[in-house]
Amino acid sequence: MHNLQDNLISILYAEDNPQDSELTLRSLKRHNLTNHLKLVRDGEEALEYLYATGRYSERDKTQIPSLILLDLKMPKVDGIEVLRQVRNNELTKMIPVVILTSSAEEKDIVESYRLGVNSYVVKPLEFGKFSDVASEIGFYWILMNKSIT
Repeated sequence: MHNLQDNLISILYAEDNPQDSELTLRSLKRHNLTNHLKLVRDGEEALEYLYATGRYSERDKTQIPSLILLDLKMPKVDGIEVLRQVRNNELTKMIPVVILTSSAEEKDIVESYRLGVNSYVVKPLEFGKFSDVASEIGFYWILMNKSIT
């Protein structure tokens, strides 16, 4: 069933780690950005949400998020594959994508930029810094960045 709340989603956040997602959500809430956020737990769910398939088959797929926050190391479908599919689809290829991950491996950074990621952020290990980074990402990409409408 189509959820009216889905029409208001501005951020699609794909994160499998509950602690990281909780901290990010709290940080975004400080900037009143969580009213327009959809949290999904793996790459498969992110793709189903974006393309209105599977458990989101009733969703209006023309309502696309303004930003995708994407973890790289997720079960089922990893963040690199989600990014690849987002960039290869006319409906989603212009959506800003920010990788928010614990991986600082150069091969992940290079591959992400090769596929067209807009920003690559390594999650800080310190609680306070992680919170600051999450809120700054949301603030910049949703409130400051001018995207194509």
